[in-house]
Amino acid sequence: MIQSAPGRPTIAFAMQSARTQHVLTPELIQRLDTVGRVLDAVPMERFDDERARKLLGETEILITSWGSPHIDAAVLAQAPHLKLLAHAAGTVKGLIEDSLFDKNILVSHAAQANALPVAEFTLAAIIFAGKQVFRFRDVYVADRHRGRTQPMQSEATGNYGRTVGIIGASRIGRRVIELLAPFDYKILLCDPMVDEAEARRLGAEKTELDALMARSDIVSLHAPSLPETRHMIGARNLSLMKRGATFINTARGALVDEAALLATLKTGRIDAIIDVTDPEIPEASSAFYDLPNVFLTPHIAGAIGLERTRLGEMAVEEVIRFVESKPLLYQIRRDDLARMA
Repeated sequence: MIQSAPGRPTIAFAMQSARTQHVLTPELIQRLDTVGRVLDAVPMERFDDERARKLLGETEILITSWGSPHIDAAVLAQAPHLKLLAHAAGTVKGLIEDSLFDKNILVSHAAQANALPVAEFTLAAIIFAGKQVFRFRDVYVADRHRGRTQPMQSEATGNYGRTVGIIGASRIGRRVIELLAPFDYKILLCDPMVDEAEARRLGAEKTELDALMARSDIVSLHAPSLPETRHMIGARNLSLMKRGATFINTARGALVDEAALLATLKTGRIDAIIDVTDPEIPEASSAFYDLPNVFLTPHIAGAIGLERTRLGEMAVEEVIRFVESKPLLYQIRRDDLARMA
């Protein structure tokens, strides 16, 4: 265990080490130990052993991330001094219960940091979709000459003047719009919480969902996964898309009626770039793996590898603000949980 000066707020970690490499680097842990007292640099992966009971009994600041055990009233009873939970990952939904707010414990998360790589991935997906990169690759690799790819370059492809539809002005949706600004795209936005003036300020035209699906060359989904948004994209919505359009999902698989999506994709009328599915890993027999007009990735749009350090940095910054009695930048309140993905 790390030993440091007494009198500073005590800090502990709860996450699965195998899933959180690069989140809390040695430099970040050392930085924490200059503003607080790190009780143990090794994260807790369970709360029901003697080590966890001892750490929780002393902890004032708990930094969590992927794989943290669930924090319920029983856990809070073991942590009577807890004042701040800083989540070094995206959503805290499923990790905490209302009882935490009843005890006036502050909660912060790093969803903003996780939004950045998702938006970057989406930008790349949009650009590749506009240029039909995967189609060119498949034809070129199959033929091993340019007899077919050369004429394809004269088709109505490329990114100039394309219309991109963004569904959801979430952190990620807004960042995608920002990243698209330097390019020659027409951007449509569908979000019931955004009015026309705000959409214009963001650099987009506000539209209803049906109009967005029908007008867009590329549709990118960024809505939260809530009971009311489950299967918000279904057969009728997909039927409105242009022939040759691309559907991108880096949000959540449950937002889409996947049976309807697969049925549409099997016709070859549209393409798809899919990073998330429902269930999280499709059945081995799923057509997602085999359809030539689907580019499937294993939920990698969010923070992976070195990108995870942004999560730790954001959590550490929130801890420092808390220690210095400054308002948290990314505080989560009880009412926020109902609207979070």
